[in-house]
This record gives sequence, structure tokens and C-alpha cells, in this order.
Amino acid sequence: MTPRNVFRALAITEAITWLCLLAGMFVKYVVGTTEVGVQVAGPIHGVAFISYCLVAVVVGIDQQWSRGRLLLGLASAVPPLMTVWFDRHVEARGGLDDEWRSRHDSATAAERAVCWLLGHHRQAIVGFVVAVAALTGVALLAGPPVG
Repeated sequence: MTPRNVFRALAITEAITWLCLLAGMFVKYVVGTTEVGVQVAGPIHGVAFISYCLVAVVVGIDQQWSRGRLLLGLASAVPPLMTVWFDRHVEARGGLDDEWRSRHDSATAAERAVCWLLGHHRQAIVGFVVAVAALTGVALLAGPPVG
């Protein structure tokens, strides 16, 4: 489980769920037959979007991305398929390694926190699931992004 593999898996997942949601929206708004595609793909994409954003923050901290690169990575989750572009973009510029960089004696508290997460897989997974569930709950309370 390398930073490159984790990030790439979430970038591709986010893009695929975007495509599914777009297909559902096409059927709902253009064909006008059913809302099922949006009702199914919407929540799945929402979870994938939130998961991608959380992973982007963790990987960005570990790989020592600049704030601008991290913000671009987060913003790439908004337009369809841009997470895949960003993955390729950041890898081509040396921003995704096969090794985790964070160490217990890293310079920043954020990097030390990432190191702790990497050393405590069960707690990290539980924390990730709880964070995704909580952020999904907040998003559901806020309502759909448009409409």
C-alpha cells in the first residue's frame, strides 16, 4: 500500500463514480425516464468524493505537496474525470512516491500524525470510516450540491 497506489485507486474510483452519476443524470434529464441512476450513483459518488478528498490530504501531507498542489488536488474532484488528470500530473512532477515519507521525527505535526496513522492501521481505518460517515452525514443534511 504505497502513497501512489492509494491515491491512484481513489482518483480512479472518484472518476468512475462521476461517470456513473453523469450517466444517471443523462437518463433522468435528457431521456427523462427514471431517477434511479441519480438516486444510486449520487450517494456512491458522494462517498467516493469525500474519500478521495481525505486521501488527497493525507497523501499530500506525506508527499510534502505545496498548499497550491494540495488545493489543486482537492479542486480536481469537482470537474468530472479531473482526479485522473491530477494523478498523472502530480506523478509526472515527482509528487507521488512508492514510499511513505512521514516519520515519527518529521518536521511538522501533520507529518507526524500521518506517520502515526501509517503505524496504526486499524485505528486509521476506523477513523477514516468514521470521518467519511460524518462528512457524508453533513453533506446529506446540507442537501444536494445543485437543485
